Amino acid sequence: MAGTPGTPRVLRAMNDRAALDLLLEHGTLSRTRIGKLTGLSKPTASQLLARLEAAGLVLATGTTAGRPGPNAQLYSVNPAAAYVAGLDVTTERIRAAVADITGRTVGSFRLPTPRRRTAGNAVEQVVQAVDGAVKAAGLSRGDLHRIVIGTPGAFDPSTGRLRYASHLPGWHSTSLLDEMAAALPMPLEYDNDVNLAAVAEQRLGAAGGHDDFVMLWNEEGIGAAIVIGGRLHRGWTGGAGEVGFLPVPGTPLVRNVTKANNGGFQELAGCNAVLRIARELGIEVPEASLEDAAAALLGTAAALWQEAEEGGQDPAGPYADLLRRCATGHAVGLASLVAVLDPELIVLAGNVTVSGGEPLRALIQAELAELAVPRPRLVLGTIHLHPVLSGALESALATTRDEVFDTSR
Repeated sequence: MAGTPGTPRVLRAMNDRAALDLLLEHGTLSRTRIGKLTGLSKPTASQLLARLEAAGLVLATGTTAGRPGPNAQLYSVNPAAAYVAGLDVTTERIRAAVADITGRTVGSFRLPTPRRRTAGNAVEQVVQAVDGAVKAAGLSRGDLHRIVIGTPGAFDPSTGRLRYASHLPGWHSTSLLDEMAAALPMPLEYDNDVNLAAVAEQRLGAAGGHDDFVMLWNEEGIGAAIVIGGRLHRGWTGGAGEVGFLPVPGTPLVRNVTKANNGGFQELAGCNAVLRIARELGIEVPEASLEDAAAALLGTAAALWQEAEEGGQDPAGPYADLLRRCATGHAVGLASLVAVLDPELIVLAGNVTVSGGEPLRALIQAELAELAVPRPRLVLGTIHLHPVLSGALESALATTRDEVFDTSR
């Protein structure tokens, strides 16, 4: 924030930001209510609102009704003050969305993508996805203040090259980021998809209010996001949390993991492990993608487990064994993370693990208590609808609000 701390300009800007944050939280507020919540006098609150309205940051949106005395003017954040876009990129599709400054999604678009891609058509597909979401929002590309793109792996800060995601074709050219910046001339940010899902859980979900947590993600692959002191820890090359490559007991030691694109923890607890264990137990595996089949098996296992408990019986049979063995696989990998990081909280997220529900969570918690000295609390993730995309939008909004809501300049 510009200016000297304590000067009238800075103090006004601090009050402005406090009021804007309150309006984001509550939706609409009267001048009197803003004054009470901020501790400002009525004249000062009036001047603040007039200043923000003149800057195009707030709107007068109506009046109170049904109360004694004269109706009070209500104010809200102007949703058109800024727009951002978020993208979630996978091997199968690109999902894009546009949100206004209040966080409301105003347009979305899903673009199926071929497995064979080059850097050139990867850029074209990102542009097409952005334009599709912008069009759905009734806007133009120039209305966007920022775009955040989530991908598997991470872009190495020293080389600009995508690492840890050899399965994502067309995204590994050293010139990709320059080509993307030329095609989309607005602030562009890139982050790991699991990191962005953790942002969604921290801002909107199960990790709210927690500054130190690990999120374990299990879908097409296993990954983790690490939050320390309220900030994502990305590592020197962006590879912090690539725990699918983690060597663990019970699996063969994988060498040249970047070429194999695989590792011990993935083989122990990933969707492929769920299917392997099911077959060993004589359970029929559904015809579906690896992720969907694993999620379906764990969902059935969890339902049968809960049914047995509600009937006063100890869960038994092949599906109960499937849950127990999957819980052990998860806990073995988590024990290494807990020994190093000692987090306050672990969020279990991703379609595969979440499908196991409370039975799988409780089993992992019990297993981890026997394998690790620190005993963090385990919870299930609560952002089930497009968590990576939600995190991309939240990340874009956080930075954009800091810029647009800064009235000190």
